[in-house]
Amino acid sequence: MGLATAVTWSFAALVGIYLLYLWLAGGGLRRQTAKVTPLPATLIFSHPVLAVAALACWIAHLLTGSRALAWVAFGGLAVAALLGFVMFTRWLGSGRHGGRARFPMVAVILHGVAGLVTFVLVLLTASSALSY
Repeated sequence: MGLATAVTWSFAALVGIYLLYLWLAGGGLRRQTAKVTPLPATLIFSHPVLAVAALACWIAHLLTGSRALAWVAFGGLAVAALLGFVMFTRWLGSGRHGGRARFPMVAVILHGVAGLVTFVLVLLTASSALSY
């Protein structure tokens, strides 16, 4: 199950990289003229940084079998997922998801579903690591 988790995590990361590319290609920080924005740069960049750091811990867990690394990966992923949920709700609230949206709805949904599946798999795998 650990390898399947790494695959779903990698898929979520690839879709996330695509979304980040679209944001940067659409102007990124230059496009945000107001000081208070629905998606501040801190939120946009801390989400993937935490997710990638947690993925590195997960890969280290797969290589070493360390239970501690599995739980550190879960903790990092939990915070990254919370930040992702905050971004998603702010994105929905901003009204930028209809018509000429900045992000394609399909990509956002794929990223979220892959992230949710990964979160559940990490939790299940880390929990089962307690039994051996």
